[in-house]
Amino acid sequence: MDRKTAEAAAAAGVAAGMPAGARNAPESAAIDDSLCAAVGRRDVPGVVALVTNRERVLYEGAFGVADVATGRPVTQDALFRIASMTKPITSLALMQLVERGRLGLDDPAENYLPELANPEVFESFDAASGAYRLRPASKPPTVRHFLTHTSGLAYPFTSEIWRDFRPRDGKSWPFGGPLLFDPGERWHYSTSTDVVGRLVEAVSGEKLEDYFRGHILGPLGMDDTSYNVPEAKGPRLVAQQQRSGARMDGDIELQNPQPGLSIAAPIGGGGLASTAADYGRFMRMWLNGGELEGQRVLKAETVALMGENHIGAVSVPALKSALPRSADFTFIADGRDKWGLGFLITADRVAGKRAPGSLSWGGINNTFFWIDPVGGIAGVIMMQFLPFADAKALAVYDAFERGVYRLVNAGQ
Repeated sequence: MDRKTAEAAAAAGVAAGMPAGARNAPESAAIDDSLCAAVGRRDVPGVVALVTNRERVLYEGAFGVADVATGRPVTQDALFRIASMTKPITSLALMQLVERGRLGLDDPAENYLPELANPEVFESFDAASGAYRLRPASKPPTVRHFLTHTSGLAYPFTSEIWRDFRPRDGKSWPFGGPLLFDPGERWHYSTSTDVVGRLVEAVSGEKLEDYFRGHILGPLGMDDTSYNVPEAKGPRLVAQQQRSGARMDGDIELQNPQPGLSIAAPIGGGGLASTAADYGRFMRMWLNGGELEGQRVLKAETVALMGENHIGAVSVPALKSALPRSADFTFIADGRDKWGLGFLITADRVAGKRAPGSLSWGGINNTFFWIDPVGGIAGVIMMQFLPFADAKALAVYDAFERGVYRLVNAGQ
């Protein structure tokens, strides 16, 4: 994509993005300018953003291109693979079942998934030789451990041990490998929410996408959110892209091959496609204590519970990445942030940004959201390229958030 194409697409996005009333506000124009400039500098190829309060959408905009090879403009209704922004939806699904008394937060998860029985923990691992020793875990991981990423599981991109581990004798472990630590000992970003998704299926007796549609997506009117994208909606799907080079630090190019529209085996930890508007409905439901437009999907007390610290004195560290597909987790306040039931909890007060106690997370293709219950504001910003936590993508996210609070404060 050359600069002229980017600037033309960005200009088209400005014209198509905002509701008329919001477009006339100077603070909204400043958000437009910030996002448009990021596209013009080729910091990001395309971006869609939305802000909502408890009553309505305050801002929406679309800028740049959905495909760097063709220059196809990104539109406000563009579909993004939101990856780990699936996790809060999966967590909500399980908490619906907790509300109904179908399982408890402190139940051993093996009660519902027998394959989790007799977990093993790395006692040692030699990076040079690959030799390892395992021991039995001190206790079985509970439902709460999986909701909070304190189960001991990991991802290959968040753990050098998991990245390099090669099991002996063809042995396998459910959900990826032996535990890095005893359950509850610390926080580590992991496949834990895949376990949460399997718990939803095991306890409800429904496939994950069917459960989502019947109990969350359908009631909330999130009609553009699904694992499997219908063919008719395929042209709205943003291309999967990445920075070029072995270290993913060059210009943005298409991934090859491109993933298809369908997902053979949906998992709780990722995989949904969605739009900024649909995720805005999810966030607005959260700001309203589990209800949207007369449809209640969660009790208000459960919403509050999910936003509380569930890891106690344990804190969330800013993890180092073990693979090029992700940069380091620099967006976390290292050792100060906490985790609820499905969300990162902001600890620090930073001028011009979300309040402490706000909930957030993101997806590996650089989609991000936050929900600020204190301010009654939520924002979502969607891009679609690797690596995760790309420095330029995070800068766009930061500028967007600061613009949002200038917009909100100007209206008070």
